[in-house]
Amino acid sequence: MARIPQNFIDDLIARTDIVQLIDGRVPLKRQGGEYAACCPFHDEKSPSFTVSPTKQFYHCFGCGAHGTAISFLMEYDRLEFRDAIEELARMAGVEIPADAADSGPSIDPKLWEALDTAQQIFARSLRGSDKAIAYLKGRGLDGATAKRFGIGYAPDAWQTVVDAVADTAIAVQAGLAIRKDDGRAYDRFRDRVTFPIRDLRGRVIGFGGRAFGDEKPKYLNSPETPVFHKGTQLYGLYEARQASKAPAHLLVVEGYMDVAALAQFGIDCAVATLGTATTTDHINLMFRTTSRIVLCFDGDRAGRDAGWRAVERALPAMRDGREIRLLFLPDGEDPDTLVRKEGADAFGERIAGSEPLSTFLLSQLTDEVDLSSVDGRARLVALAKPHLEALAPGAFRKGLEQQVSQIVGFDIHDMTASPPTPRPPPPPLVESDEEHAPPTLTPRVRRAARALLERPAIAAELPSIPRLADAPDQQFLEQLIHAFADNPAMTAAQYLERLRGEPDEATLDDVLSAATVPAGFDPAADFQEALGLITQDNAKQRIRNLTTLSQQRELTQGEREELRAAYQR
Repeated sequence: MARIPQNFIDDLIARTDIVQLIDGRVPLKRQGGEYAACCPFHDEKSPSFTVSPTKQFYHCFGCGAHGTAISFLMEYDRLEFRDAIEELARMAGVEIPADAADSGPSIDPKLWEALDTAQQIFARSLRGSDKAIAYLKGRGLDGATAKRFGIGYAPDAWQTVVDAVADTAIAVQAGLAIRKDDGRAYDRFRDRVTFPIRDLRGRVIGFGGRAFGDEKPKYLNSPETPVFHKGTQLYGLYEARQASKAPAHLLVVEGYMDVAALAQFGIDCAVATLGTATTTDHINLMFRTTSRIVLCFDGDRAGRDAGWRAVERALPAMRDGREIRLLFLPDGEDPDTLVRKEGADAFGERIAGSEPLSTFLLSQLTDEVDLSSVDGRARLVALAKPHLEALAPGAFRKGLEQQVSQIVGFDIHDMTASPPTPRPPPPPLVESDEEHAPPTLTPRVRRAARALLERPAIAAELPSIPRLADAPDQQFLEQLIHAFADNPAMTAAQYLERLRGEPDEATLDDVLSAATVPAGFDPAADFQEALGLITQDNAKQRIRNLTTLSQQRELTQGEREELRAAYQR
């Protein structure tokens, strides 16, 4: 993927009012020169979330969440960096430069238009189809739920969508049409109830079509297209995120109707895979929305086998702070039928009592061995080893290793650990990682940086850029002064985006996240005073350095003149 030009990001930040952006999602109240609200990223009763219109920066003093408009969309709307840029560009009415397009095949805008056209046709056709309405009512689905999920009906005709899209090649590329050998095309979805599949931004990327009777296939999904990939998409995820920005968990079920039925009963956290098994990509996608995933399966042998395969795919995505549980339903039941039979509260209790991944994993493994024998216990360690190694290092992996050790009665690391290898000698000090670590700011440098970030134009008003000491924190300040002197209109948020991913980003975050400035604060005066004190400190330190050097060797003429001038000041 090509890099988005920095000047475009700067322009996008300049066009975006972070107060307006956040207020549209989290109502803000004016508080002095800033705005405040209860933090959307953690539970709290009194507001600790502040938004600065001058810095174009938000910060929560409770949980530490902070950043620019881009960061807010990434955290609140759960978007990737590029998706956040695209969303801000859409809101600002600008296009991302062509040379920043994906390095893969470009997506023709007409493809999105075709998918949207098809959705409009299906939604409109449902209202005029007694057959489709009767089917949905027969399944117990009400009109409000059908409207919420955009459920529609594909007419029993060969070219309704093809004719509406007009561009046959686009209709085929979007997965809406199938081209015959003679070059003509016909609608892929005909005489079926349709379920639009949306991406995280709410755009229709594909469809699922349900037959009314015993027609084969019973469910027909869109094929792979430039925007639709079954192994990385989930039905209902967009709707679940609309219901709650931070759901306590996501429930993975099998079918479209399961998702819709659960939502109708107030269980808004269900999503479904699209005719495929749950993949690692699915798991990672869900963990961008919640820290807990509940995988739902039939309670029969086939269901438990499917659960085992899902666990194997989920292990590489497990990290400390993430949780996966498994829910096995009674034989012959699916979420749609069960929630109607026993109600939302009882179904919620089933979710609460679901089985932790670790419990299920160890149960499956121990069922395969005879723990009463040494051979069986050794076999358990051998079976567990590849699953443990699939986990990232951390508390979860360590806990599982300890559980296996308790089951077999000895420390499994005695068997599995490799012989220790000699430690290499430490690298020279100058090559230490500390050289690249973000600097710790002294109080005076922090004070100067804070004042400058409050009013970046101060830098352009300086008669000259001061040459500060070589200390990392002072070099950070000097670079900050240079950046704002060269770009007088640049905001603190724009500079922060320039440092995204750089070592100094954390240092700038820290300064921007400082306590709110007091009323009557004069950034220019405070900056000048702090900079003057830093300059005085540097001069004194230089005198000390030259004095010490004079005791070790004869000073050069330039050094003697510098020392003499310093004493005369």
